[in-house]
Amino acid sequence: MQQILWTLSDLIIPILIAVIVAAGLLAGQKVYADFVSGAKDGLKTAAEILPTLAGLMVAVGILRASGFLDWIASLLGMVTERIGFPSQLVPLAVVRMFSSSAALSLLIDIYQQYGTDSRLGLVASVMMSSSETIFYTMSIYFMAVKIKKRGGRWPEPSLPPSPG
Repeated sequence: MQQILWTLSDLIIPILIAVIVAAGLLAGQKVYADFVSGAKDGLKTAAEILPTLAGLMVAVGILRASGFLDWIASLLGMVTERIGFPSQLVPLAVVRMFSSSAALSLLIDIYQQYGTDSRLGLVASVMMSSSETIFYTMSIYFMAVKIKKRGGRWPEPSLPPSPG
């Protein structure tokens, strides 16, 4: 049974691609042209959001290197300890909202210092697997749909014209 699952896991992506291509061909679509067009749009979107990504990475790096993150964590840690949340995990909780890769480096630090099977290691693992980089996601979304604040209110996102 295990060997069947291993084989299936190796074949699932190629099978999925073959099914998508076959469905496109059966529907009379120009599958390769559609793929190239989608890839071109994806690259344009990636180029548009690159400055935002760079800014977020630099900001998180500055926070970590300056010691500001440790200072905030020590202040918040005094409060979180009272409610049962370990103060050692406050930096992870704060950084996770901004950068997944920076949070991953903090997670590795926690693993090295306290162990992967320790209570702190397990709680940190749950935090990483069940949280999202909120500000990263919001900034990428706002850049992708070109939302900018003007005149004190948020404009409606521009949508492509509907066909027909």
